[in-house]
Amino acid sequence: MAQLFAIAASQAGPAHSFMLGEALLAAATRLGHELKLRVVSSFGTQEGFSPEELAQAHAVILAADAGSGIDRSALPADRLLEVAPEAVFRDAAQVVQQALARLGMPAAPAPAQAAARPLRIVAITSCPTGVAHTFMAAEALEQGAKALGHQIHVETQGSVGAQNALSAQAIADADLVLIAADTQVDRARFAGKRLYSASTKAAIHDAAALIGKAQAEAAPWQDAGATSAAPAAGASKGAASGPYKHLMTGVSFMLPFVVAGGLLIALAFALGGIYVYDDAHQGTIGWSLFQVGAKAAFALMVPALAGYIAFSIADRPGIAPGMVGGMLAGTVGAGFLGGIAAGFIAGYAVKWLNQWIRLPRGLEGLKPVLLLPLLGSAIVGLLMLMVIGHPVAAAMTALTGFLKGMQSSSAVLLGIVLGAMMAADMGGPINKAAYVFSTSLIASGVATPMAAAMAAGMVPPLGIALACRLFASRFNAEEREASKAAAVLGLAFITEGAIPYVARDPLRVIPACVLGAATAGALSMWWGVALQAPHGGVFVLAIPNAVNHVLLYGAAIVAGTVVTALALGLFKKKIAA
Repeated sequence: MAQLFAIAASQAGPAHSFMLGEALLAAATRLGHELKLRVVSSFGTQEGFSPEELAQAHAVILAADAGSGIDRSALPADRLLEVAPEAVFRDAAQVVQQALARLGMPAAPAPAQAAARPLRIVAITSCPTGVAHTFMAAEALEQGAKALGHQIHVETQGSVGAQNALSAQAIADADLVLIAADTQVDRARFAGKRLYSASTKAAIHDAAALIGKAQAEAAPWQDAGATSAAPAAGASKGAASGPYKHLMTGVSFMLPFVVAGGLLIALAFALGGIYVYDDAHQGTIGWSLFQVGAKAAFALMVPALAGYIAFSIADRPGIAPGMVGGMLAGTVGAGFLGGIAAGFIAGYAVKWLNQWIRLPRGLEGLKPVLLLPLLGSAIVGLLMLMVIGHPVAAAMTALTGFLKGMQSSSAVLLGIVLGAMMAADMGGPINKAAYVFSTSLIASGVATPMAAAMAAGMVPPLGIALACRLFASRFNAEEREASKAAAVLGLAFITEGAIPYVARDPLRVIPACVLGAATAGALSMWWGVALQAPHGGVFVLAIPNAVNHVLLYGAAIVAGTVVTALALGLFKKKIAA
């Protein structure tokens, strides 16, 4: 096995540089050799080896455009192969073989791997809110597959539904199914196909590595069709599961009800005043919109949360028991806490029943449509009404009362915590925990945490965009240009717009974003700003009564943005011209 080193640098942009490196890395691995990589781009130099290691290299590949400015003085001329990026994209394996042939070394000690044909991959990406991570993961998978020489078709299950949907023929022809999702994805159509499941974060971080891992570890998906309530054990070693994923699946299906209900209530207040729900306004448009928002959309919020938590755990037979439990949670006053409890109880109850109930083959079809929904609904319903419903309702009442009674310093502390959580991992588990907590309280009449969370979530990309203008010397030309898109994402409450900057300099960017987001959250809570809509960014401010103190809310967002920008100017170093 040869020790190879490669330097990738493309003037077409940083994405090309990274794709160059990934293509060479994958080709060397397929040929059975070890390769260490250095990528040079406008993001800086990502070191993959030291000068001492370089001196011991069997061969060095320099894949760079003419005029890329790579210093060749430290490279071993007798072991150096220079190629254009186009040669790597055309046939990376041939480039590796050329480097080894110059030394008279065997090119392919693993001929079986070298001869492996390109894969036909179908993939699905999905995240709880169905916005940034869904499409970032899809783009990363497409680039990773291209770098590795594979064909890929990615279906995105975002907030507007499935896009670029997989056809039955595409699935039938596929060699590998890859699911990069933070929510439960229906896998029934992939029965018998080799399937691997991971998170969107894994795809965004290193799609090429994820594809390689999927190729090695994927296992045939055993869909039991109408007779199974849960995924077959061991169907995918990489499958991400557990309570967090189940909760996020429920949240992803709950959010449309919360968004629609909150905005309809805000519109009702705008048309009929703050007491539009009184009988005196009965029959008016405002009163009717309030009924649709508060009595229909909000009423379905907790059942949807519970039903799809159960679906994530037990597949389709869990939906009915979960929704029944969620409806009862609302009936007894247990709110979203009761809905979460009902969803988990229903899901695991149905999963357990499916494993333990054994019927003759001819009667197996009765399980998912009759026995499992019937018994699951009975179990969760009785438990909600007779055991856990009222204690959880008491806890929910205490929590709601505590939050409604928060004043001055305690409210500021909550705002600081929520703000810091929203900026801590830019759409990751910490961010989602703060977001779910805030959205779930809207239906209970506590809308101030939602205002703090959304203000804080807008600050990181906005603060970075402002810093690129105030402290241009701290950012390169590409970062300054990309800040325009980051600003738009920030205005739309898509915190993930800050991720590219965080990835390049996390130790400086994350603290700056946390400081600004905590400032925005604290000010929002201090001023008692309440927000009825859990998404939409500044665009919901145009709806009357969606926010109770529009000017103060805007001031909180501006203050947080300025704090982040100033912190970045202080923390980041100037870039040498």
